[in-house]
Amino acid sequence: MTQWVNKAAVAAAFGRAATTYDSHAELQRNSGELLTDMLKGRSITTMLDAGCGTGWYSRAWREKGCHVTALDLSPAMLSYAAQLGSADCYLEGDIESIALPDEQVDLAWSNLAVQWCNDLRDGLSELYRITRPGGCVAFTTLAADSLSELHTAWHAVDDRAHANQFLPLEQIQDACEGWRFSLQVHEISQFYPTVMSAMQSLKGIGATHLHDGRKASLMTRQQLQKLSLAWPQKEGQFPLTWQLVCGVIERD
Repeated sequence: MTQWVNKAAVAAAFGRAATTYDSHAELQRNSGELLTDMLKGRSITTMLDAGCGTGWYSRAWREKGCHVTALDLSPAMLSYAAQLGSADCYLEGDIESIALPDEQVDLAWSNLAVQWCNDLRDGLSELYRITRPGGCVAFTTLAADSLSELHTAWHAVDDRAHANQFLPLEQIQDACEGWRFSLQVHEISQFYPTVMSAMQSLKGIGATHLHDGRKASLMTRQQLQKLSLAWPQKEGQFPLTWQLVCGVIERD
């Protein structure tokens, strides 16, 4: 369950994507909508948006009347969120070490950010710690077999990793053990007219950072042709399929 993540490199990758992020963030919006559906009927007045990005859901919760604290590892992302007036408070920092006292919010929300934790249990424990009894932790993350088309296509080109591997569902469940929790799994496919547009969408949300630190090189025309031929197509489109996990942990 533990992996080594270069947090400075992750912050830099997402910082570079700050101004383009929302134009490519359909997955993040869809996952946030699915997570919001799991929270219907709850009374929430204070919330932490952990891994807020550009503050899309910070603004959504603020519009509901919540007092919102926005947390992000990337100072560039946090600055961009502040420019948009996304939250009431802004906090630069790491989900695995949140600089807040215990029991501060009704909702600790994290939409597609905890997959960047060194240890998922540590990240969820911090979110649990800063949540008041009677509140909840709500998170989305990605599971193994995400981006299967990308892995298949690159396998035809070389034997190097071109995308991070995500935790199996069983390990995500294990990270929640000991708490009252519920998980939902959704398979979400996005379709693109070309391989390049699919790759650009990943770059546009900062998702091209690799934990092993290998720097991406420019794709050659020959590599692009091989990728296009090997990529599993559907009705002439190039899909990217994600295994999305939505979770809610009750704070006892």
